[in-house]
Amino acid sequence: MNVKSTSRSKKLPLLLTLGASALLIGGGVVTYWLISRQGRLSVMPVGANVVPQDALMVVSVSTEPDQWERLRSFGTPRSQAAFDQNLAQFRDRFLTRRGLEFQRDVQPWVGKEVTLAVLSPQFGVTIPSPSQPALPANSEPMVLVLPIADPVKAKAVLDQSPATKTGQWSTRKYKGIDIRETLGSPDQSASIAALDAQLVLVATTPKAIDQAIDTYKGGKALSSTPSYGDALGQINTERSWARIYVNIPALVSSSAINSNRPVPSQGLMTQLQQNQGLAATATLEPDGIQFKTVWWLTPDSKQRFEGKNNAKMMPSRLPAETLRMASGSDLKQFWQEFTQGASSSLVRYIFPQGLLSNPEKLRQGIKSAVNLDLEDDLLNWMQGEFSLALIPSAQKSATNSPTSLVFMVQSNDRRTAEKTLKQLDDVMASKYTFKVEAARIEGQSVVNWLLPTGDVSVTHGWLDGDVAFLSLNLGTPATPSFLPKPASPLSESEAFRKVTKTTLEQTNGYFFMDVDRALSLNNFFPLLQLPPMNRTVLEATNSIGVTSAVTSDRTTRYDIFVTLQKGNKPGALPSPSASPIEGAIPSPLPSSAPSP
Repeated sequence: MNVKSTSRSKKLPLLLTLGASALLIGGGVVTYWLISRQGRLSVMPVGANVVPQDALMVVSVSTEPDQWERLRSFGTPRSQAAFDQNLAQFRDRFLTRRGLEFQRDVQPWVGKEVTLAVLSPQFGVTIPSPSQPALPANSEPMVLVLPIADPVKAKAVLDQSPATKTGQWSTRKYKGIDIRETLGSPDQSASIAALDAQLVLVATTPKAIDQAIDTYKGGKALSSTPSYGDALGQINTERSWARIYVNIPALVSSSAINSNRPVPSQGLMTQLQQNQGLAATATLEPDGIQFKTVWWLTPDSKQRFEGKNNAKMMPSRLPAETLRMASGSDLKQFWQEFTQGASSSLVRYIFPQGLLSNPEKLRQGIKSAVNLDLEDDLLNWMQGEFSLALIPSAQKSATNSPTSLVFMVQSNDRRTAEKTLKQLDDVMASKYTFKVEAARIEGQSVVNWLLPTGDVSVTHGWLDGDVAFLSLNLGTPATPSFLPKPASPLSESEAFRKVTKTTLEQTNGYFFMDVDRALSLNNFFPLLQLPPMNRTVLEATNSIGVTSAVTSDRTTRYDIFVTLQKGNKPGALPSPSASPIEGAIPSPLPSSAPSP
C-alpha cells in the first residue's frame, strides 16, 4: 500500500486484523456505494436506533434455533463443552438470575435477531481510584435489545410466566417510559423497559437504560454513524448468524482509561479518530464460519487508502504442505504504512510483546547485527509482492522442529539486491561463525550460511529471475520443496482454496494457517505464533484463511474463513449456575398491548 505524507492511508494491517480477533476479524464480498436510504435501513441490525453511537461494540445474533444448533455442532468435545458453558453463563446473567427462561418467556414472541451493545464504563459504572480494588471482569454496562415480533403473544406469555407473578421491583418513569428495575450486585442488577411495544430493553445499570432511551428519543444512534449503513451493505448476507460493529477510537480510548496499559499518545489518538469502525458479518457454512468484514474511515479523514491489489503469485510459489503464510502486494509500501500510520502504533498498543510491535527496535536491530539500513539498503529493492511462510521439511530431522521460515519478495532492482546480499554474506563470514558457500539445489544456484553444529542454516537465492528468497532452516532445509517450483503448489491445495475463496476480483494479500498440522509440531515456530489464544479454540480449528483488498480510498475489506472440526450432536445446555435473584421480573409490557 502507498502512504503519502499527510494524506496517506494508515490501514490497519492484515496481521492486526487477525490478532484482534484470533476471534474476529474478516473480509467483504459485494460493494454497494450508490445505495438508497431505504437500502441502508434494510441492513441495519435490530435496535440500531436505540444503541448509542458511542457504544464500544455491538453484536447482533440470530435467534433461530437451527443456527445455534449448527454452531454448537462444531468443535472437539472439550471446545463444545466450553462453548456451551459460555452460552449458559450468558443465559444466566441476562435471564436466569432475573427469573426468565428463554424458551418459555422469550422465544415465543422475540424477533429473528437480538442485539447486545457494550457501552463505555464511563457511562453507568463508577471507575475505582488506583487505591481501590479493580473492577470485576465484564464491568462494562450492557444493553440487550429484544425485538417484539408478536406483541399480543408477548403479553400473554409474560403475564402467565412464573417470572412475573411475584417479586419486589421498583418502578420509575424516564422521559415517559416506564422502567422496572432491581439493584444488587453487578451481575444481578437489571433495568427493563418496553419501547412502544416494539422493543424490550434489558440493561445492566440504570444509567445504561437511560442512555438507550435518550438515544431512542432522538440522541445520536448507531444507525446514524457515518457510512455505517453503506459499510453493512458491502458485507450484507441473507442469513447471517451474527453481525458485529467495533467502534475503534472509542474502544481503544476506553481501554486506555479503564485498564493498566499505557495511555496512547495524543498523536495516536488523533490518528485513531480518523478510523470510523470495523463491521463484520458471520455466516455458518457446512464446514465452518465465513466472516465478511469492512474497515472504513471517517468522512472528514485526511487519510486515504491507496493500496495495490496485485497479490496473486506467492501462493503458487509455495508448496502445498506450507503450514502458515502471509503475503502482500508491495513490501516497501506495507512497511511505510506500518511505520507511519495508526496501524503500527495500535499494533504496539495491543500486542506489546509482538515481533513487529516496535519498528524502531527492528531497524536498530538490523543496523547493529549486519550494518544495513532497513529502508535504504533493503526495502528500496523490495517493491513487489512478498510472503513469509513456515514450511515443514519432507525429511526427518534431529531437531524437534524440522521447519524452515521462508521469506520471498519480488525485486524491482536485482542488481542492487545482489550487492546487498553479497554484503550480508561477508558479514556472516566475518562477524559471525557461519561458513558461507555457494551450492546448487535442484539445479538452482544458492548460497548457504552454515553453522558448525549443522542444526541451523540459512539459504538464499533467486526464483524466476526477480524473486529473491531467504530460508532460515531449523534442521533439514525445506528449500527442495519450492525450488525451482513446487510440485504441488499451495494455491492448488484443497485446504488453501477452501479458506481463501472469494468473489473479490483483485486482492491485496493472503493469510493462511493449517492449524491442525501446526499444532501437531512438537515446537511450533515461535516467530509465527498467533497472538495468545485459548488452545481449546485452536484445537477445534482445522484451518484459517484471509483474503484482503483495498476497495476505495476509504474502505478496506477482508474475507475470513475458519474451517472447524465436526463435533458431537449438541445436547442440553448446562443447568443454571446460580439461583434467580430474589423476586421476579414484572412484565415490561403495558396491560393492553397493541396488535401487530
